[in-house]
Amino acid sequence: MTTRRIINLTIAVVVCAVPLVGHVWAQNTLEKRFDQLDRNQDGKITPNELPAAEFFKRLDLDGNSEITKPEAARALARGALNDVTQSANENLAPSSPTPTESPVREGPRPIKPGEHGVGKQIPDLSFTDIAGKQYNLSDFRDQKAVIFAMTGTGCPLCLKYAPSLAAIEKQYRDKGVTFVFINPNESEKSERLREAVETHGFQGPYVSDGQKKLPAVLGAETTTEVFVLDQARTLVYRGAVDDQYGFAYALDEPRVTYLTDALDAVLAGHTPEVQATSSPGCELFYDKTAKPETPTSITYHNRISRIIQANCIECHREGGIAPIALETYDEVKDYAGMIRNVVERGVMPPWFAAPQASEGNEKSLALHWTNDRSLSASEKEDLFAWIKAGALEGNSADAPLPKTFPGGWLIGKPDAVFEFPQPVPVKATGTMPYRNVTVETDLPEDKWVQAIEVRPGKVDVVHHVIVSLRAGEGEIDERDGYWGVYVPGNSTLVYPDGYAKLLPKGAKLRFQMHYTPNGTATEDSTRIGVIFAKEPPRHEVKVAGIANARISIPPRADNHQEVASLRLPYDIQVLGFLPHMHLRGKAARYEALTADGTEMLLDIPRYDFNWQLLYRLAEPQSFKAGDTIRFTCWFDNSENNPANPDPAKTVRWGPQTEDEMHLGYVEYIVPGAKPGEPVGGMRRVRAAGAVRNAVGSGLFNRLDTNGDGFVTRDEVRQKLPDNPNASGPIFDRLDRDRNGKLDKTEFSRLPQ
Repeated sequence: MTTRRIINLTIAVVVCAVPLVGHVWAQNTLEKRFDQLDRNQDGKITPNELPAAEFFKRLDLDGNSEITKPEAARALARGALNDVTQSANENLAPSSPTPTESPVREGPRPIKPGEHGVGKQIPDLSFTDIAGKQYNLSDFRDQKAVIFAMTGTGCPLCLKYAPSLAAIEKQYRDKGVTFVFINPNESEKSERLREAVETHGFQGPYVSDGQKKLPAVLGAETTTEVFVLDQARTLVYRGAVDDQYGFAYALDEPRVTYLTDALDAVLAGHTPEVQATSSPGCELFYDKTAKPETPTSITYHNRISRIIQANCIECHREGGIAPIALETYDEVKDYAGMIRNVVERGVMPPWFAAPQASEGNEKSLALHWTNDRSLSASEKEDLFAWIKAGALEGNSADAPLPKTFPGGWLIGKPDAVFEFPQPVPVKATGTMPYRNVTVETDLPEDKWVQAIEVRPGKVDVVHHVIVSLRAGEGEIDERDGYWGVYVPGNSTLVYPDGYAKLLPKGAKLRFQMHYTPNGTATEDSTRIGVIFAKEPPRHEVKVAGIANARISIPPRADNHQEVASLRLPYDIQVLGFLPHMHLRGKAARYEALTADGTEMLLDIPRYDFNWQLLYRLAEPQSFKAGDTIRFTCWFDNSENNPANPDPAKTVRWGPQTEDEMHLGYVEYIVPGAKPGEPVGGMRRVRAAGAVRNAVGSGLFNRLDTNGDGFVTRDEVRQKLPDNPNASGPIFDRLDRDRNGKLDKTEFSRLPQ
């Protein structure tokens, strides 16, 4: 039997047996593969029978140069071969079809609002309907919302959406919402337009605009787009009605109701969750390079206030986490010079993801990150022009509607709030070790949570918070993921309908607090607020940490690279990424390694420890079992890094700011898995040194005789009686918190 054949047999054991460990099918598969390798049928596999040394070492748990069938089963159950690459056997999965740049079927997709006019004030337009009645947009100032709806009598998608528009108009007419229908086709005769009004029962003005003056002002692209204006004439949503119809497909019912969702948000005084989408329809033909009529000058009230409101005041408000408020003209004018400085340097608004390859393509409208904070080119242009012209205030009648934050909570009023049982004292100077605070929930039943917000009592001394549901009294391991999180710029986790995190009955929330003294002694009492899902979710949201706890950054290295990876044991859909490093963190990158090659997932060429952001995908991205997500970090330990505590130090993994971390969180769901039921954990694998990690994990499990997740000094003495150094000085060096036991984070520092 060739080595290649043996390797393929070994991989087959992993692929077939590991997902079913404990099932009779897995046992049958394992026995069959084992018997194929056991050529002399003595019940043991020797190095001669399995000459692939790396595989043999991982399966030989007791190190006696023989592998028994039970030993192989235990090794596979512990994930000894989980990082075997899919490419080692090309025949394990069929190749994917050749990707195409122009799919036949096309539905609406989220697009970046600021690049498509959302947030701008629409001028006081004048228009005449097909009955000859003249209107100004200001005639509808008493309405809570005005919708300009593109339509037509020839475009097939317009015809399909006409009944939907009529139904939505009827549903919202008595709620203070007016529809204005715009037909932008010069060739469509007035008789057909009147027939359409009569057939569908449109109540609002129906305008024939063959010269496309209104579409030009609105920036309309297709004949199916709708534009939602609030009472201050601010464009708050543009895009598709819903996703029921598109190119080459139709659904019985829409899955996403963009227009009604936007209207409900406006009527409730909120910003729509989705503010812009593409809208499949007949593309409008007019000179889109010519700028329509706009206000003669940019002022604070007619433009800048809307840019600040959309991008800044979530933090820069009274009670927000930013040190200054930017809620009034005087406040914004006072800091206009600094605003220009931080925007020009790319520091504010905080967003560090490099544009995706498709984002530079004008034909690609897709929004990649749903929480993209970056300013659009037009927003920067208007902001800089306003400052250069003297920062004019303008007419307060042009101001946007005020944005409110109910009770200070960004997620809205929570269904439940859990707070520290007593305040934590924070000293004035120096550094503080991480504090773990346990909070009882006392919930009488399991709850599914759709929104989470962590609110520090003293935002100026709280650097970050990781909230865990881990049971027991052990130390929190950041690598196991988080349930809730607070870092500057990320204090909320909000999931769409059908997605939620589990908060079990009687759960204890463990808050890992990182305090940074600021010169004044104080106390902090952090809270977490949650909003419960109205019904059980279809998908349970989970988090995995891709970590390399063996990092070693040499003194004065200015671009040191470290790599970690996660091989997927089952199909998943990724929702977002959150990279975490400390003061020497310079850059980070997530990549997917699949049968089709390597794909860039997230590139952060400039990492800022002060803004550890969650990068939320606009659409979940699917990966298959066997794919690998690779997380690469670069560190600057040189004198050129002004935040570097000590360039002469070799830096390793540790919890304090002067230590480092190489940790990439991945938020995901498992399609088809029943929420609340375990599907197995993700295994972290370092790309270089995976064998050492596997051996280290096996040693930890062998020493942990009572299986409580910790290794005590007595357990080391019992297992290694002939090695007094192991239970003595070596144990002492690893036991960083001096509690007489080692968790896996501490144990991972053991040289292999």
